[in-house]
Amino acid sequence: MLNHSDIDRALQAVGELLAADGERHSIVVIGGAALNLLGVVDRTTRDVDIVAFTQTPGEHAALTRPPEPLPDSLARAIAQVARDFNLPDNWLNRGPAGQWDVGLPPGFAERVTWRQYAALDVGLSARIDLIFFKLEAAADQPNANNRHFNDLVALRPNSEELQQAADWVRSQNAGPEFHSILDTVIDHVTRSRS
Repeated sequence: MLNHSDIDRALQAVGELLAADGERHSIVVIGGAALNLLGVVDRTTRDVDIVAFTQTPGEHAALTRPPEPLPDSLARAIAQVARDFNLPDNWLNRGPAGQWDVGLPPGFAERVTWRQYAALDVGLSARIDLIFFKLEAAADQPNANNRHFNDLVALRPNSEELQQAADWVRSQNAGPEFHSILDTVIDHVTRSRS
């Protein structure tokens, strides 16, 4: 499990290994790692989820789906850090890449903020986008004690943000049963803010 400082150290180590190889990569992360790095939560997470790559990090980066497999230099650095830090092999992974099949929130790329870890540029999803993703994840696993629900509450979304997120999530997942679960999650989040 990774806490905030573990994530920072591991990403820095990846960046330093890339620099030693004369390589540079730019990734965008979501999930618990992004929430930790942004200071929204202080909890452990199993991994760092890569949702996008880019050739040119910055305010107007053109994001692409993470390649499969990951570039050799990045994969080697990830594997080395896993061994050095006693982390699972997939501690830095492209698990959420499937999000590209249904789409990212509108304007996602323009809201990413960037941090540099030696030769690894790491984009962090904006708070509003994390609300979108966490609302979808909480509705996929409807349980008031799951980490997605707790992360969503920690993001402290207001009513307008919840409505925007709900509209996007509904466009991602069809079906009246899912929409009913989504409404229940929103109701629980709203009540937890009080």
